[in-house]
Amino acid sequence: MRTPELISPRSPRVTAARRLAKRAFRIKERLFIAEGPQAVREAVAHRGPGGEPTLVELFTTVEAAERYADIVDAADNAGARVHHASDAVLAEISQTVTPQGLVGVCRFLDSPFEEILAARPKLVAVLAHVRDPGNAGTVLRCADAAGADAVVLTDASVDLYNPKAVRASVGSHFHLPVAVGVPVEQAVQGLRDAGVRVLAADGAGDDLDDELDAGTMGGPTAWIFGNEAWGLPEETRALADAVVRVPIHGKAESLNLATAAAVCLYASARAQRAGSTH
Repeated sequence: MRTPELISPRSPRVTAARRLAKRAFRIKERLFIAEGPQAVREAVAHRGPGGEPTLVELFTTVEAAERYADIVDAADNAGARVHHASDAVLAEISQTVTPQGLVGVCRFLDSPFEEILAARPKLVAVLAHVRDPGNAGTVLRCADAAGADAVVLTDASVDLYNPKAVRASVGSHFHLPVAVGVPVEQAVQGLRDAGVRVLAADGAGDDLDDELDAGTMGGPTAWIFGNEAWGLPEETRALADAVVRVPIHGKAESLNLATAAAVCLYASARAQRAGSTH
């Protein structure tokens, strides 16, 4: 492996990476930060549409380079620029109190919405008006775990590449197609035209258990998840084929967004698997 370059806090490379904490710089450079061994490992393995590597630069402490030698070697072999840096420099780039010693600079990887539709998805999560980056990243991770084919972030939702969203997804950014900036009306109409039933997750809807019992969940399905505080507006609910709520059998007032999304996505995944065996 090439000897990594020692990076100081005043290095232009550090300055350029640190600027990616701001959305304007991310958009300008079409680059974002991925932190920690899991996310960096997935970034190393990921390739863009033209086969180009997603990871373009890696900052690592000496200790992390030894502990995660396989990741660092793979990054170097894939052509990424690898730099040694102090813990202080890593913390400055990652903006976390306890960085894990690996910080990658990655190319944007969102997919055109048209390509997602052309792939005839069977399970999709649509984030409409979701503003908290941690929630967005966690829902992306839930969708990945449930076997969803894609995630769509509407134009009213948080930035996919916000550092908190990337950390919360724990590498799932690199696992499934994600479209960004899609107007909710266009998302719903496109999915419906592709043969996908669109469900709005909202506390005022029909019981999810009743939907499962009725056998209506086995086909291609997209779930629309709304804002953490006020849910989905009426005009968005009206776009969906049905409005469905997660039943509360105990005394809890409600579920948070990510938990409700996990329940809905897994319910669809199970119904689809059951339907495919008959």
